[in-house]
Amino acid sequence: MVLKLSTMFLRTLREDPVDAEVASHKLLVRAGYIRRAAPGIYTWLPLGLKVLGKVENIIREEMNAIGGQEVHFPALLPREPYEQTGRWTEYGEALFRLKDRKDADYLLAPTHEEMFTLLVKDLYSSYKDLPVYLYQIQHKYRDEARPRAGLLRGREFIMKDSYSFNIDDEGLDEAYAAHRAAYLKIFERLGLEVVPVYAQAGAMGGSKSEEFLHPTEIGEDTFVRSPGGYAANVEAVTTVVPESIDYANAEPFEVLDTPDTPTIETLVAAANQLRPRAEREWEAKDTLKNVVLAIVDPEGERHLVVLGVPGDRQVDEKRVEATIGAALGINGEVQVEQASAEDLKKHPEIVTGYLGPGLGRDQQLLGAETSGKITYLVDPRVVPGSAWITGANEHGKHVFNLVAERDFTWDGTIEAVNVLDGDPAPDGSGPLSTERGIEMGHIFQLGRKYAESLDLKVLDSNGKLQVVTMGSYGVGVTRAVAALAESYHDENGLTWPRQIAPADIHLVVTGKGAELMQAGAKLAEEFEAAGLDVIFDDRPKLSAGVKFSDAELIGVPTIVVVGRGLADGLVEVKDRATGERRDVKLDEVVAELSK
Repeated sequence: MVLKLSTMFLRTLREDPVDAEVASHKLLVRAGYIRRAAPGIYTWLPLGLKVLGKVENIIREEMNAIGGQEVHFPALLPREPYEQTGRWTEYGEALFRLKDRKDADYLLAPTHEEMFTLLVKDLYSSYKDLPVYLYQIQHKYRDEARPRAGLLRGREFIMKDSYSFNIDDEGLDEAYAAHRAAYLKIFERLGLEVVPVYAQAGAMGGSKSEEFLHPTEIGEDTFVRSPGGYAANVEAVTTVVPESIDYANAEPFEVLDTPDTPTIETLVAAANQLRPRAEREWEAKDTLKNVVLAIVDPEGERHLVVLGVPGDRQVDEKRVEATIGAALGINGEVQVEQASAEDLKKHPEIVTGYLGPGLGRDQQLLGAETSGKITYLVDPRVVPGSAWITGANEHGKHVFNLVAERDFTWDGTIEAVNVLDGDPAPDGSGPLSTERGIEMGHIFQLGRKYAESLDLKVLDSNGKLQVVTMGSYGVGVTRAVAALAESYHDENGLTWPRQIAPADIHLVVTGKGAELMQAGAKLAEEFEAAGLDVIFDDRPKLSAGVKFSDAELIGVPTIVVVGRGLADGLVEVKDRATGERRDVKLDEVVAELSK
């Protein structure tokens, strides 16, 4: 059926919405694809649903091609399965929790591992039933503290999540490879560039994990690439650790007065004045910066941690979030914050601006008594024998030549600082370069974590019960729409690729006269009869300028104009992406565009 703008539920906007920060958010709202219902929650309008449906169909086709079978779970789920796996607590404040009239606990699902696992447990009992790949396209919910960027970071979103169930790890490897190949085909068909990168499994658990990131400056994820092909999310990058240094003959440490040096810059300047060196000047990388963080676990308890990191590096809180839970023995997602004034009041041994190592251990270091309640973790570059300039735990004093292991110890190491351009790749494939990206998909080898928690076992070939091994594979469907809008637009509006555009042709009638509108209506029907989807701008009494502006804003790949050229039997055909225009004979345009 021809979509007529005179009757379509559509209002375009000339101004950007005040809360929109990125191009996709601005244009999808202005062009009438979505409308804001609440922070991070959006209503899908007719044009938006057409694009969304085409994205979903591509995903379905590729999932079906590898043997996936579609199911559909409710979004409202009971507490009990998530209690069994520990995620009722582990998800913390990100989980939407609610009670029914009988005071029973429910949640709005952020993900469905538990339900998929229990479904297979309910219906399958033998290795002969496996492998099986199940998937759904379903709404998910996450109570984002700061929803932003429209569809890119919302509180309600649509995902395709699939799960593989195998009797052994070899089967899991095959399932993982099949999903990985399917994902590459999905993104290729969508016209969306992605880079598969090594990733952390996070709250999902499991071992092997990869993200599919769409490179863009507005991306929230930072990833790295090397000339030799290494690619990883920065959260998964491991430091190339220097060799330990023999410190048997190292000079003893020395405490010096360094007044008014609370920052790395002022400390480096003071070091070069107080203890100049012949071989080279002191630099930020020679200092050990000690950063105090508060880690909030899923139950809301605060844990103070001090991170000892080279002074030329900044603490990356996303990297800390990805790794600190394991370091502290905390299950589930944590929040990372700078230590508050209230936190610091409880620990007078923390001397702001002059903090040195030794906190959190039952020892004295350079006269600083510790409470034994703070964990001290260091960057992997802090190796035995390395010497540092760092705080002496007294106002206006720093210690020089403090040697790791000889003069101070630590509770563990942590990958917590930013990765810099030029850092070596962990696999030796060359220097790393950093880029920004949007996470479009994530695949995990979950292993037996959820199957063990929920007792999913089947009889193996020997008649013995065996725990099933699982994989988890997600694609952000609504996020894909936003990423495509980010990639396909210009200063005038959207420029959808044909395979996901809401229509093939945007037909515009300009000028006065019934014969023009009649010719446009007839042409629209001919396009539809030829299998082409048409948006027909049949709105009367609107100027050509308004119609052209809307056509460019909406972003259908081909714009056909019925106007004054009709007197000569011609219509204008414009390629929305390139701006190329040409005149085509009226009686040939359907055949030409049908190609």
